[in-house]
Parts: sequence; structure tokens; C-alpha cells
Amino acid sequence: MDYLRKMKGSSQSPPAVNLIEVLWSWIGSFLGIAAVSLIHFKMLDQTDLILIIGSFGASAVLIYGAIRSPLAQPRNLIGGHVLSAIIGVTAFQLFSQQPWLAASLAVSTSIALMHLTKTLHPPGGATALIAVIGGDGIHSLGYLYVLIPTALGATVMLLIALLVNNIPKNRRYPEFWL
Repeated sequence: MDYLRKMKGSSQSPPAVNLIEVLWSWIGSFLGIAAVSLIHFKMLDQTDLILIIGSFGASAVLIYGAIRSPLAQPRNLIGGHVLSAIIGVTAFQLFSQQPWLAASLAVSTSIALMHLTKTLHPPGGATALIAVIGGDGIHSLGYLYVLIPTALGATVMLLIALLVNNIPKNRRYPEFWL
């Protein structure tokens, strides 16, 4: 019974966010995703390279909407994505014949290593998973996936976060670098 009681939760929901905060989160996420998308569609669309991956949507929630969270800090954003991309590509290359195993190993190993390196960034789990379940375009990149789209895209989003999140007087980003 104690086990089931834990699932009840023990605290209230978080406080509401004011409309100005919502607006700045919207502006930052729009500009961050727009920058990555624009670079992709204007510069890389004619190549075999990509710059935008689904996990960047989740990163946008953190680095523009939850800017004080330890999970949203630059170390976590860049480190979590890059480390997870390496793990995901490796898992796919070693276990591509058993995608269920490659996917499971990619995500769980990424979480473990992000914990150990203090770079926990939840979208990193998706970055690792995308390396495994992505299509031929992702798989053909091999370890280039770590640099383009992962490191470059996360860096572009970080630059936008640094610019936008520090415009209002009551917002500051980052809380820490290392």
C-alpha cells in the first residue's frame, strides 16, 4: 500500500506564470527554432545534412521556458545533447539488427552518463533515440550526427537563449556555465 500511496504525490502544482514570462518564453522559442529551421532549410536542405531534430523542441521548452532549471543550463544543453548523440550513434552501429535493444541501450546509457557527467538534459534522451530510430538520412550521417545537427543546432539555440533571455530586467540566463 505504501508503494501505491507514493503515486499520489506530495505537493501542489507549481504557481502560474505571468503573461510577460509567457511572452518572453514564446519569443525565445520562436526565434531559437526559427534560427535552426532557417539554417536547415536555406543552407542545408540541398545537402545530405540536417540541422533540426525533434529533441530541440523539448530543449526549447527548457532553455526559453524554464531558464532557471539546472536542466536548462548551457552545460546541460550542449553536454547532454552531444553525449547522447555519441551514445545513440554507437548503439545504432553496434545493434542496428536489433533496434529495440539499440533504442533501449541508447536512452538508458545516455541517462546514466548524463547523470555521471552532471549534464542531465531530458531532450538528450530523445537525441539518443533519434540516432537509433531515425531514417536513412540520420543513419547515413554516422558520427557526423554529433556535430550536425546536434552540437551545431544546440549551439545556435544557446546563442538565441543568451540574447533573448537577458533582454528583460527580471530574467537572467544562464544560472551557471560549468
